[in-house]
Amino acid sequence: MTALIAQPALATTATDMTAGADDGVALRATSDGKLEKGDTAFVNVTAATVWTSPDSPRSVDAPATKAPVDLDAWNKAMSSTEVRRGLTGLVQTQAPYGAELNVLDVQGKWAKVAVAEQSSPKEKRGYPGWVPVSQIVENDRFVELRDDQPTAVVTTRFAELEHLQFAELPGDEVPDATINVELPLIAQDVEDVRVALPGGGAAWIDYADVRVEDPDHDITAADPEPADLVKTAEEFDGLRYLWGGTSSYGFDCSGFTYTVFRAHDIDLARDAGDQQKQGKAVKRSDLSKGDLLFFASGGKGRAHHVGIYVGGGKMIHAPNASKSVEVVNWKSWDSGNQFVEARRYL
Repeated sequence: MTALIAQPALATTATDMTAGADDGVALRATSDGKLEKGDTAFVNVTAATVWTSPDSPRSVDAPATKAPVDLDAWNKAMSSTEVRRGLTGLVQTQAPYGAELNVLDVQGKWAKVAVAEQSSPKEKRGYPGWVPVSQIVENDRFVELRDDQPTAVVTTRFAELEHLQFAELPGDEVPDATINVELPLIAQDVEDVRVALPGGGAAWIDYADVRVEDPDHDITAADPEPADLVKTAEEFDGLRYLWGGTSSYGFDCSGFTYTVFRAHDIDLARDAGDQQKQGKAVKRSDLSKGDLLFFASGGKGRAHHVGIYVGGGKMIHAPNASKSVEVVNWKSWDSGNQFVEARRYL
């Protein structure tokens, strides 16, 4: 699969941890063995769905609450629009493999966490909610590698983790590395990069499926153009809507815009109403590719929906539980005159 984002050539700053005898020791997960309030943890499955409470999941949601998760089975189980719509209010957001979580509380098999990379006024440490303890892991060594090593950021819908070594995974099942997964880069060759895994161990990822960030050595992604945002957004055309979704398995409206912009290193808030407070206002007569269009009840106040302007009077968005990501004529779609404003971030 072709990478969505071009990247600079790799530098040779990563620690070269080959598959020698010492490598297993160096990459072994380390922790005090007890997850508790105040800890930092990481998602150890393809994507952790962050629930409103431990009682939120329904029986149909079982594939998303086990470890490893089975998000294909979950989507299939929610083939009915009504069942899919029933997630509204039960799910807060999602966090991809390797995402950093601040542990706010632990109650039995569940942990209240804040997703560090998703800003929200609900909690200063990140977007809050509950995840099964079985889906997350504490690993002090992974924290060190994240701090010391360059970062490989997945830029495709799915990147395959190959040739795993010394890895400890729930059910020994290899997670999917979906778009925006960030893992410490520890070695490289001409075609692949080697990354550390949150649960310990390492894997290889195709070089074409990542960009490398290393601010300490002036290696960062080139500033995106508005057309880059549109190109990335269009890669998800036809993907089924999922309330709370922020992964390649489904999006809600603001999860879609958050993910697309984050893929280009633009930090948006997680929810539409908070994204509305960022960027700068744009007149509807002056829209440009990559602008966000916001919609609110009565065309006033805090937005409940957001889409990305793609040019030619059209936007791409994740509309609702009965549909998939789609490109529409935004004025025709807005038959209820709910457009409230447009904002620009580039």
